[in-house]
Amino acid sequence: MLNSLIIMDLNFVNEVYDEDSQARISELTYLKCGPISRDKLLNDPNILADVDIIFSGWQAPYFDEMLLECAPNLKIVFYAAGSINKVVSDAFWKRGVLICAANSVNAIPVAEYTLAATIMGLKHSVSHHHQVRTNKQYQPANEMVIIGGYRAKIGLLSLGAIAQTLIKYYQMFDYEVVVYDPYASDALAASLNVTLVSMEDIFTSCDVVSVHTPLLDATRHMINKEHFLMMKENATFINTARGAIIKEDEMIEALKIRSDIEAYIDVTDPEPPLKDSPLFKMNNVFLTPHIAGSLGNELARMGALMVSELEHYLKDEPLEHHISEAMFEVMA
Repeated sequence: MLNSLIIMDLNFVNEVYDEDSQARISELTYLKCGPISRDKLLNDPNILADVDIIFSGWQAPYFDEMLLECAPNLKIVFYAAGSINKVVSDAFWKRGVLICAANSVNAIPVAEYTLAATIMGLKHSVSHHHQVRTNKQYQPANEMVIIGGYRAKIGLLSLGAIAQTLIKYYQMFDYEVVVYDPYASDALAASLNVTLVSMEDIFTSCDVVSVHTPLLDATRHMINKEHFLMMKENATFINTARGAIIKEDEMIEALKIRSDIEAYIDVTDPEPPLKDSPLFKMNNVFLTPHIAGSLGNELARMGALMVSELEHYLKDEPLEHHISEAMFEVMA
């Protein structure tokens, strides 16, 4: 029986790897001890000496050459979270260690949040909420600003796992979906029944613009004031990706000028915003504290997926959520 260890943020470990998942891991492997934190591991890396399998998640260790030297038997890492950017190193790939990640199922709650924001935005819900709360009366229907969902045009920035999941949800509605992603192939877009367009087209022609771009050097601050100012009248902007993709001060300035735009902001830079940030008081901003990703009972979905991958691995079956070095380079 292979030796295993769970290493991650202890505040979340029992929600990610719940009682059922930990019991199954114990049945299939020899779980050396209870879950440990990254800090405890780094204080005593020799605990890895005979470990074959590591289960992890948020606050996973960074598997650099030093740590890998302490884990000569390590064969595979099951990572119950999304991006593995801060987990793997060149030494990791050279050692030939396998890694599986739960980014595909972590995409589900983000896509669900974005779908909800899309529907709410097309009804201009934030503005109507503030109008009712302030005036304590309803506007006549013919005076309300409502875009509505029929034939609405939705623009997505990036065509990664979250956007692809979201597009499947959008297929239940009468939306036209266009995407900006310079790395996406025409074949992928065609398979999803979406059209690839320029970033300018997204901002000038869409009723809803939703950001799903990974934060890289090339994407940091890629959205600025001018992008907001070119948006359609009464459009909706959604960001569930990373706050630093946007020049936040310029976004705030633009949203003050364009009070007709509604912004659903789940991520900021810094996070949380500074206490004097205008985002807290703006009537056209719906601000949430980075809740779009897996939280609550959604966390157990990621752990269960990694246990399922363990079962495939032990039966020498194909791994459905394995990330190769080549895949990682494209994702990064």
